[in-house]
Order: sequence, then C-alpha cells, then structure tokens
Amino acid sequence: MEYVKHKVIIAGAGGIGRAAGLILAEQPDFDCEIFMGDLYPTVAEEASEWIQKGASSLIQIENFKIEPAEISEHMDYILRSGDILLDCLPGSEAPRMARMARKYDLHYVNLTEYVSETNEILEIAKDANTGFILQSGLAPGYVDVLANHLYKEFVQEYGDSEVENIAMKVGALPKMTTGPHYYGFTWSPIGVATEYVKDAIVIRNGIKTTCPSLSETSTLVIDGIKFEDDFTSGGAADLPDYFLGKVKSLDYKTIRYPGHFNWVRNQLHDIQEGVAKENQLLKKMTDQIPFSEDDMIVLYVSVKGKDRSGILRIKERSLKIEPSFVGSHKLKAIQTATAAPMLEAARMLLSNKYKGPILQSQIDTKAFLHGSFIQSIYHPKNYKELV
Repeated sequence: MEYVKHKVIIAGAGGIGRAAGLILAEQPDFDCEIFMGDLYPTVAEEASEWIQKGASSLIQIENFKIEPAEISEHMDYILRSGDILLDCLPGSEAPRMARMARKYDLHYVNLTEYVSETNEILEIAKDANTGFILQSGLAPGYVDVLANHLYKEFVQEYGDSEVENIAMKVGALPKMTTGPHYYGFTWSPIGVATEYVKDAIVIRNGIKTTCPSLSETSTLVIDGIKFEDDFTSGGAADLPDYFLGKVKSLDYKTIRYPGHFNWVRNQLHDIQEGVAKENQLLKKMTDQIPFSEDDMIVLYVSVKGKDRSGILRIKERSLKIEPSFVGSHKLKAIQTATAAPMLEAARMLLSNKYKGPILQSQIDTKAFLHGSFIQSIYHPKNYKELV
C-alpha cells in the first residue's frame, strides 16, 4: 500500500477541535500533518501546544487565524496545502467553511445539526469533485449510522415487511448530580437550550412530521439504571427522509436523569412569548445548573418489528462512554464521542471514493463502525486487543 501523509485542516480549536487533533496524533494507522485554525489565534496556539504536549510522538502542527470575513494570505496558503477541512466551528460558520472547501477542492466534514445551514451546504457541495460529509458527530452522526446498521441487520434476519419502530437515544450526562435540575452541563449550554425548544422531526404512522421537544417523556432502563428520555431537535439527521416508507415510526430522544425534563418544563412555563425562547431558557439554566467535568455518554438504539412468522422482534444496542486518556491527556466523553465519528468520516473521504454531499444515511455503515477511529473510542477494549 502506498504511503500517504494527509494534510488535515481543523477549523475551530475548542474542545472538539483539539480532541480531534490529539486523536489524530495518537492514531497509529493514520499519518498526518495538522493545520489548527481558530477565529482567535491565541486559542489555536494554545490548542496546538496542548496537542503536542499530550501526544506520545512528534506531530507537525501549524497554527493560523481564521479571519472573520476575508481569506488572508496565510489562510490561502493553508487552504492550498490541505487535503480536508474538519469544521469544528459554531454551526453558523458552516456554510462559509464549506464554500472555502469547495473553492480549494478540499474534502469537508462538519458536526452541526442546524437545518438551514445543512441545506445551504447541500447546494454548495452539489457536483463537487471532493466529498462533503455533514452532521458527522455523535448525534447527529454516530447514532444515525448505528441505527441504519441495525435496520440492515434486522431486515436481513427477519425481513422488511413490518419494521415498526427505529428508536435513537443519546445522553451527555454528568456522572453524579442533585436536584432540583438533576443535570450538569457537559457541553455547549446554548446547544442544550436550543434542542429543548425546537421541534423534533419524526416518523409517526408512516408519515414524516414534527413533535414539540419535551412532549413525550418516557422511562428507559440501561444496565439496571433508570433514565428518562424525550424528544429534542436535531439528532435524527436525514433518517426521517431516508426511512419514509420503510418504517412505521422513527424518533430521536435525549436521555437524562429522572426529574430533569419536568424541571425544564417548569422553567419554560415562565418564559415570555415573542422573545427567543432558547436565550431565555439558557439564562435560567446557566443561573442554576453547574458545569461538570466528569461526564459520560449513554447511548441506546433499537429496531423493532415482526419477523416473517409474525413474532415481534427487537434488535437493540446500548453503549456507555467514559472519559479516557488519549496520549497523556484525559479527555471528556463528549469530546472523544464527538470527534471520533468526524475523524472516521474524514478517513472515508480521504480514500477519494466519495464526491459531492454525503448525508448520514449514505455512509457505508459496516466500514464506518469497524473503522479504527470509531473502534478506539466506542469499543476500546476490543480495539486494544487488535492493535
């Protein structure tokens, strides 16, 4: 096999961007040079130093400033040098980053669940010579690929005549908490507030529709621990479109400790009409909910339906991801669980087999789930035995 050293541009040097850089530096089967960019140059510099300090071997990193409007000479040089752009910036920046990737013939991967920005990028990426994989984090991202994979397994084993339900559930949780909110922020508070107030896209009775977020709290038990889950926006990616006509119902729900959703609904009762609900909820939440460094990810996916004999069957998977050491740095679960799917998507694109826009339903589920970036984070015990 021909040796290739990939040139990876990371746009956004926050928690996910720096985690992606460190995981890249530690991946034995993926040699690369990293360009670390941020809107604030000191943040990019700090992230690069942090990666180099934590990496177990030398990694070449060059910092650069992402200008807020134009493309500087240094940015032009970086963009001409790269093979792929990993967009870890806020979702509002995604179309601009995608246009840069298109202009400079770069592959592109992003994380954002924002619908309007995703639709804009689908147009930008149309007929491109490079690949654009969108919404490739944890949720949307990994959970959607896993759901599609379980669906394929279910159909192969039981037939596809009556697939009744696909359920996807993910929670980014503190390991311990107290009332009355029963929560601790482990990632972007505005992201949490936004997903709590925007409608969820679902399939119900074979029809694609929307449900208000936090409108159907139910109980879930994983490994003997009781959780609650409820509708939130964004996590289903394009699966409601892809599975239309294939399943009777499909939904994405967020997992929380019991009592949290009731607390949020009580906060929403006091919110003024006509003012951005997410900003009001954000203020109420950040005034009362602390940040938590000791986090975990809880994930559950199921496909349910009847087999050829009419017997009700279910295929289900659950995972718990804890903080882990990458190199000499301990990373939060939300960092590794979000960065790994982005990096696996990047590996797929760098094979140069993909062109144009690629949504989560179009990803080769087996290749993705068995890739080393995914395995090293989502199934570390198995991965360590293989390496």
